[in-house]
Amino acid sequence: MKQKSEKLHSTKLLTYCLIGVIALLGLLCLYYGSSFAPAISGSAGDSFRRDGSDPVLGGFARNQDFDDLHEDQEHDPEVPRSIPICDAKYSELIPCLDRNLIYQLKLKPNLTLMEHYERHCPPQKRRFNCLIPPPAGYKIPIRWPESRDEVWKANIPHTHLAQEKSDQNWMVVNGEKINFPGGGTHFHYGADKYIVALARMLKFPNDKLHNGGNIRSVLDVGCGVASFGAYLLSHNILAMSLAPNDVHQNQIQFALERGIPSTLGVLGTKRLPYPSRSFEMAHCSRCRIDWLQRDGILLLELDRLLRPGGYFAYSSPEAYAHDPENQRIWNSMHDLLKRMCWRVVSKKDQTVIWAKPLTNSCYLRREAGTQPPLCATDDDPDATWNVPMKACISTYSAKMHKEKGSGLAPWPRRLTAVPPRLEEIGIRAEEFQEDTNIWHFRMTEYWKQMKSVVRKSYFRNVMDMNSNLGGFGAALKDTDVWVMNVAPVNMSARLKIVYDRGLIGTVHDWCEAFSTYPRTYDLLHAWGVFSDIEERGCSSEDLLIEMDRILRPQGFVIIRDKSSIINYIRKYLAALRWDHWISEVEPRTDALSFSEERVLIVRKKFWSEGISTL
Repeated sequence: MKQKSEKLHSTKLLTYCLIGVIALLGLLCLYYGSSFAPAISGSAGDSFRRDGSDPVLGGFARNQDFDDLHEDQEHDPEVPRSIPICDAKYSELIPCLDRNLIYQLKLKPNLTLMEHYERHCPPQKRRFNCLIPPPAGYKIPIRWPESRDEVWKANIPHTHLAQEKSDQNWMVVNGEKINFPGGGTHFHYGADKYIVALARMLKFPNDKLHNGGNIRSVLDVGCGVASFGAYLLSHNILAMSLAPNDVHQNQIQFALERGIPSTLGVLGTKRLPYPSRSFEMAHCSRCRIDWLQRDGILLLELDRLLRPGGYFAYSSPEAYAHDPENQRIWNSMHDLLKRMCWRVVSKKDQTVIWAKPLTNSCYLRREAGTQPPLCATDDDPDATWNVPMKACISTYSAKMHKEKGSGLAPWPRRLTAVPPRLEEIGIRAEEFQEDTNIWHFRMTEYWKQMKSVVRKSYFRNVMDMNSNLGGFGAALKDTDVWVMNVAPVNMSARLKIVYDRGLIGTVHDWCEAFSTYPRTYDLLHAWGVFSDIEERGCSSEDLLIEMDRILRPQGFVIIRDKSSIINYIRKYLAALRWDHWISEVEPRTDALSFSEERVLIVRKKFWSEGISTL
């Protein structure tokens, strides 16, 4: 009887243990199920939008093993059925240029050095995990070339500049539209007349600033609404119009809405994300920059970016005013630039134009100890991502010094000519030409897929998220678009080839948000970008949401990548509202192909307040 009683007791004990384990598992399931709820619940978006709290990440599970994911969305809890919509107050959010974040994180940027206008990206726990809504009344942007002169006021409901710059003809409010007469701080009567005046100052043939195709790339610092860059386009000159997200409300957002090549950036403490020797001209029209600060470090940054013999066109009171303060600034600036071996080419009315030397000869003739110094031989002038500016002069390579110039062909021949700096990145001329041919073919195939739903004239602002040698952008030469060629940080050395081809671009880390306003690009092209960030351990979900942020409603995304990645991204199309139109193909294998490469082309819906209008 005792043995039977002990056996019964053991059985009951085992039963109680099993019940306890089952209860514990149930509680764990309930806990983890609730922690994923914000990512998969349709009602979560409403709570994010209405309670005023920050919609931050925390909903997505971070699993980068694409090959092991389930095909059926219903059985894959890591793929949300919907993604929350941000509150309307975030309709113009730029995550890495959000000054509210600086205050929230209690950062202490140096305001004198403009550090508060530089990139400060949110940490993982504070990244936005919601789709940015368009503002109330948003309309599909006016198409180029009409957009150069007018945009919908509802798309950028800011009219402060129209009053502040009313005497300078920057912009005029006209009913439901904002018009751009083409004026600027030092060209009130039109950028077109100002451009001709610059060409005359330089004595270029036929008053053409392009100088037979030898002036192609221009950096316009403190560009305002980018009317200077807008009118350069008809001269076959491509400007990178640059301005910070400062008190001049939304000037770069206006520029991009107009369809003008432009980007957010500031001459602060870090190098601009462009390679050395990228521009034939730099321009500043009353850009309000203290060029003398920190031993002339900002002028030395322009020096790094200018090609041999490049020009700096400067229209500002320091160049013409006769009061003691402006005269002091002019004398100091003139002395500094003389020590940098720049020379005054022309000075007339409100403008002075300097030229940078063609060779190292002047640098080598300077007396010992002359300031600013030459950069150390181990300094890489093409290293730009999060690299501090340096108060030194970047000399030319021995080859560039010997050839007395950049050796570039005039535009448009330079687009397909073999760039002189190609050998610096270890690429043979034959590989470059093959890359050009392959991208021409690939672009033809893309258009075949999209021609049933869109005309070529639909696109204006295009981004190539992995520009490589610029072949994608070069293949668009016969279309009326401009391309922001983005070189991922691990391929940044190749961006110099993009500039040598007469195109523009920037270095960027796709593990972070891009420095632009929402709804600024018509077409995003991502070749191998998701494979790259997967290998680096970054979030593909974050990147998809970021792409949605910068893509215009009814815009297109072309993703070219491995099959497993394409399969994974397809699961997100409905949640992203990228299912207006979908096409998927297995392209022909070529010399640039990954294994099992596939192409997914999708179109973003035009939606408002979480409801599709189409």
